[in-house]
Amino acid sequence: MTHDQPAALASPRARIDISQPHTARIWNYWLGGRDNYEVDRLTGDQIRELHPGIGEYARADRQFLGRAVEHLVADAGIRQFLDIGTGLPTADNTHEVAQRLAPESRVVYVDNDPLVLAHARALLTSTPEGRTDYLDEDLRNVDAILRHAAKTLDFGEPVALMLLGVVIFIGADEDPYGLVRALVDRLPAGSHLVLSHTVTTPEMPDVDEAVRFWNEHGTPKLTQRTPADVARFFDGLELLEPGVVTCSRWRPAPADWEPTEVAMFGGVARKS
Repeated sequence: MTHDQPAALASPRARIDISQPHTARIWNYWLGGRDNYEVDRLTGDQIRELHPGIGEYARADRQFLGRAVEHLVADAGIRQFLDIGTGLPTADNTHEVAQRLAPESRVVYVDNDPLVLAHARALLTSTPEGRTDYLDEDLRNVDAILRHAAKTLDFGEPVALMLLGVVIFIGADEDPYGLVRALVDRLPAGSHLVLSHTVTTPEMPDVDEAVRFWNEHGTPKLTQRTPADVARFFDGLELLEPGVVTCSRWRPAPADWEPTEVAMFGGVARKS
């Protein structure tokens, strides 16, 4: 069932505010999850009225995550994942996909939302052979993330850096490209960057209207970028085919239906 009463606080640093809608909980609502409040459902429905296809973004992004992780484990031999901006646990989380194929995989999740923290501690469990850990930290705090993640991950071996739907929360004045580069630069050769981002495009003008509505009513604020802006995050890396594309068209399984074009773009790239 959905939560209409405050959850028990899992972190002394923050409390769960149910008076304001929050992106992680709205995303959970769009994915059919139960970890959301009435304010999130109301706002999620209002956004969906402005842009009816928004629910497809959440599903396309989740499917992109699954296909990217499957490729990294099965084809690239990756066994370590640093997933920043985890969001609320749903089906087929990074560790579940990775450890199905390689039970020894190690995954560190990072998020700064207290509700995510509460559920992550309960739900993000590991196989006996592998390990799953969770950090209550902000994407902007690169040194702290890497220092604590090193307790679980071996940074002498390749790591997949997962940044799905999180860089949109970094404003232009916060040097988002430098922030991503700082993380990638600290990873060894053979590591990969997996990144997705909602885009602004003339073909889908109602996306921008939905983002404007969110920035007027929700938190944290969003910064839209063009597909070319999103591609810049992969500069200096070996971008894998088919490049930076709508998430539904990144290596869809042959049995999938005809992919729906969504304004959520993603890509995977390798560090040489």
